[in-house]
Amino acid sequence: MTRLETLHAAVQSLLGPLVQSITVRLGEITVVVSAKHYLEVALKLRDDPALHFETLIDLCGVDYLTYRDGEYDGPRFAAVSHLLSIKHNWRLRLRVFCPDDDFPRVASLIDVWPAVGWFEREAFDLLGILFDGHPDLRRILTDYGFVGHPFRKDFPVSGYVEMFYDDERHRVAYRPVSIEPRENVPRIIREDGYGQGR
Repeated sequence: MTRLETLHAAVQSLLGPLVQSITVRLGEITVVVSAKHYLEVALKLRDDPALHFETLIDLCGVDYLTYRDGEYDGPRFAAVSHLLSIKHNWRLRLRVFCPDDDFPRVASLIDVWPAVGWFEREAFDLLGILFDGHPDLRRILTDYGFVGHPFRKDFPVSGYVEMFYDDERHRVAYRPVSIEPRENVPRIIREDGYGQGR
């Protein structure tokens, strides 16, 4: 039995009905769980001696709005955690979908893996995913006056507002975007005999 098969069997045995799916692809295992069982599964993955995923190395948010060219019909937002067991030298991806597309939220993993704090803040800032129980959920990359979440697939490229320095009020202020949308057409220069080593 390969290491990947051993890990797959151990995850299946431990989590059983708590798992929606387990996928093995490109040498990696992805476990999908419901938001209802997310925290329980995370604790089991960390505490079970057969798995011992003591380290969370990353968490990112995902927007599936245009997934599969719009053919995808599932929940829009997900939080994906990448776990590492130093003891067993194996990795696992844990994915949870937010049940509500209009108000995406899942439990925070901060009490399971404290290192997740900044990652959850980033997913909140860029995608608008709320993490229940996070002690300091605020923007981390955009400024506090930023409107919207820039990694959402329906966020306009130019944004909603622009920041400028107001000389009269002596402070930074915001106004609606004044950029005119335009299409840049590249200029193509053609030369006879180009690349033929004159």
